[in-house]
Amino acid sequence: MTSVLLGIIGGSGLADVPGLQGKTWQPITTPFGAPSDNLCFGELAGQDVVFLPRHGRGHTIPPDAINFRANIDALKQVGVTDLVSFSACGSLQEQHPPGSFVLVDQYVDRTLNRVGSFFEPGLVAHVSMAEPVCNRARGWLKQASASAGIDVHDGGTYLAMNGPQFSTKAESALYRSWGCDVIGMTNMPEAKLAREAEICYAAISMVTDYDCWHPDHDHVEVADILRIMHDNATKAHALMGALAKTVAQEVANERAPCPQGCDRVLDTALVTAPDHRDPDVEERLSAILARVKEG
Repeated sequence: MTSVLLGIIGGSGLADVPGLQGKTWQPITTPFGAPSDNLCFGELAGQDVVFLPRHGRGHTIPPDAINFRANIDALKQVGVTDLVSFSACGSLQEQHPPGSFVLVDQYVDRTLNRVGSFFEPGLVAHVSMAEPVCNRARGWLKQASASAGIDVHDGGTYLAMNGPQFSTKAESALYRSWGCDVIGMTNMPEAKLAREAEICYAAISMVTDYDCWHPDHDHVEVADILRIMHDNATKAHALMGALAKTVAQEVANERAPCPQGCDRVLDTALVTAPDHRDPDVEERLSAILARVKEG
């Protein structure tokens, strides 16, 4: 049994966590460069929390320039065990109107030219992404949503596009034909890197608009989008508090091993034999490999 340290990544419109007690912002250095911002430490509803604004305070980093490896490595370094991602997104389905929340459980990754793995020549690993979201962490989100009175759609496929431009109508129609539910620019390779880091990962997508497939899309004004983003942020802040309370109550700060095995995935993923591993690569991955090297 280990202690729980809940990590929260905030997307567009979410640069802080209201109600965080004993808040301190601390810089963290990583072998992969600087994360999006300093990490914010504090206590929320009796639960230790670490918060990271994905785009930096002031929203200075576009989706295609986020240093995802640095973000996940920094969170791993400080001991985050369970990570919840909040992100704004577009809807690809009529049943997910603007203002709705979707608990993602699958991904289609269409991002380009992003470094999607911690592993490299000299140290090879292949983690399973068949079930990319931790079901236990997603269950905490579902329970917290109910306690906070926030309606969520439980389950959905997130199409990760590169950005920073939005889709063409042809692309939007294609993604709809694939059965995708929402579209965003930031959950990949974030989810893959969290899996490699053995951090349980769950994500909630906050719909701000219909993607350009919708016949009424051109009639939506910027003021409408901003209003929805504000309303979504208010609900997201309430959900963060309810999530922290749920985790504190459910695990009483004693975290059993993940039933899905997210926190032990490297046991069967590492391919390169120990005596053939590049020591420089091992050093860069010291935080990621800490558990398996200790074992």
